[in-house]
Amino acid sequence: MAFKSTYLGTIQDVSGTSIHIALDNTAPSGLTYVDGEGYRIGQIGSFVKIPIGYIDLFGIVTQVGASAAPENQVLAQPYGYRWIKVQLIGEGQRNGSFQRGISQYPTISDEVHLVSESDLKKIYGQPDRPYFVKVGHIAGAESIPALIDINKLVTRHSAIVGTTGSGKSTTVASILNAISDPVKYPSARVIVFDLHGEYGHALKDRANIFKVNPDKTAGSIEKDLFIPFWALKFEELVGISFGQFSSEKDYNTVLEKITNAKFKSLETYPKNGIDTDSLNVDSPIPFSLNHVWHELYTKTLGKFYPDKAGKPLAFELDDDGKEMKGNPIKAIPPVFKPVNTNTANGDRVQHPTDSPLANSQQLHSLGSKLRIPRFDFLFKPGDWTPAEDGKTEKDLDSLIKEWIGSDKPITIMDLSGVPNSILNTIIGVLLRIIYDGLFWARNLSQGGRNRPLLLLMEEAHNYLNNEGSALPVVQKIVKEGRKYGIGAMIVSQRPSEVNSTILSQCGTFFALRLANATDRGHITSAVTDNLEGLTSMLPILRTGEAIILGEAVKLPMRTLIDAPPKDRRPDSQDPIIYDEQGDDDSMHPGGWGIKMEDNPNYKEFLETWRAQSPFVKRIIK
Repeated sequence: MAFKSTYLGTIQDVSGTSIHIALDNTAPSGLTYVDGEGYRIGQIGSFVKIPIGYIDLFGIVTQVGASAAPENQVLAQPYGYRWIKVQLIGEGQRNGSFQRGISQYPTISDEVHLVSESDLKKIYGQPDRPYFVKVGHIAGAESIPALIDINKLVTRHSAIVGTTGSGKSTTVASILNAISDPVKYPSARVIVFDLHGEYGHALKDRANIFKVNPDKTAGSIEKDLFIPFWALKFEELVGISFGQFSSEKDYNTVLEKITNAKFKSLETYPKNGIDTDSLNVDSPIPFSLNHVWHELYTKTLGKFYPDKAGKPLAFELDDDGKEMKGNPIKAIPPVFKPVNTNTANGDRVQHPTDSPLANSQQLHSLGSKLRIPRFDFLFKPGDWTPAEDGKTEKDLDSLIKEWIGSDKPITIMDLSGVPNSILNTIIGVLLRIIYDGLFWARNLSQGGRNRPLLLLMEEAHNYLNNEGSALPVVQKIVKEGRKYGIGAMIVSQRPSEVNSTILSQCGTFFALRLANATDRGHITSAVTDNLEGLTSMLPILRTGEAIILGEAVKLPMRTLIDAPPKDRRPDSQDPIIYDEQGDDDSMHPGGWGIKMEDNPNYKEFLETWRAQSPFVKRIIK
């Protein structure tokens, strides 16, 4: 009786992975009951099964009604408008095992049946398997957990997409909480690139937080984010420091200066794994950029006495009569006397004729960056700041250990304090350093093969479009990272602005509400399953609801994501004008319906602005 109650109709057309089903005249058109559970017939996104011998084929409903009829209207005519179009997605054994893909096709007149809740429980996996993590429950079936296979999630890459306010940040926090469980996964390793400082509070007990200008008040767990300039490749470094060169001669001059500085540093302080014969300008060897700048500045902008022995430089004198030679450590430039061609006014002073750089603008630009505190994380990186001879207190091994070798499972790179002008480059540098390190250490216990790493990239559309220094390294990660235990999770509200190569390599998608047709088109073209009908549902998903497709799930799932506890949610809640809930229950930051604070302190307002941090001592985090 139960078998008959699930009967829908028969197959009348098979075209590739698409089949057209004519509903039987005796099949209910609205609601039917199976084992006491009610099921709506013909719901977009619902599942059907086709018994064939000892296996069941499974498909997902993508169209219902007249539009689901086959193109041959003569064939469609006898059945009127009672048609369902289904996309085949997998097959299951009668013992409950399920696999994606099909070993055989159905044929004309094969019966099609409704999939019951008991069928879904067999398909969606067992919660007690350690490689499954629960991120929510199946929409419309609260008793069935939404389980994700982390073996496929991490190294086969994934994407979380959805418009603003659809629940992306909450979904990310839910996944991070699940995969960083210290009991189930004591060696979990995740790096989060957080552009807006949203996740530090939510994950503070499981994460090390690195930030430019961190909060150093008592009890804060934030640490300084240092990125030593000498770990950058030459192109990355000159792009941030000198800027665009006006001639190839200037480019080659700076390249030679930096190579020579690294050569001298390596001669003085040898490093394992490299010698002066294998050194090149991209080798991560410490050197003093301040002294390179000061030397170039002096030789480019300096003036000299042509009539004096040795043709010495013509420095101005300070109030104490000392030559104003500048200070390379403090990035203070030397001051030279003005040009003088008339001996009646004193000694002649001339420009050099062999100036190393044709354009001095790059030197002024670099000098200002060396002096501005906002760039200290790069040019004065704490214990990794080189002395004049290239000596540093610490080498890169200690820095990388802080990033990926901590006893905490999550590292948050809070990039909210990084200047926007160099943000793209900095993200690319961080990703490249991490990838290069894990690539070459792939056979060590610290490498990705023994301890895989997940790289979670928030607001990816800002730096993974079709230009920028972060793009090439992320393309390499999504193409080759799987072999070395490096996975990527791309988070974006505008997937159409994310490079198509990167999206196409993502094996799993968490698609939340997407209203923009262009964005939906990119997701439809990127998913491995041919499920245009399912992705057409994206504009009408509820907040916190996602369609999960791809390799990490056995079947596409319409899922309600479990929100983390209130104290573990990201700092991304939308402000609300008026909240009908009481203050204690509200998840929103204030509103017009609450009583104003007595005598608000606008000195603190100014303090947060100047500190470029949303927290002051009085504000509870």
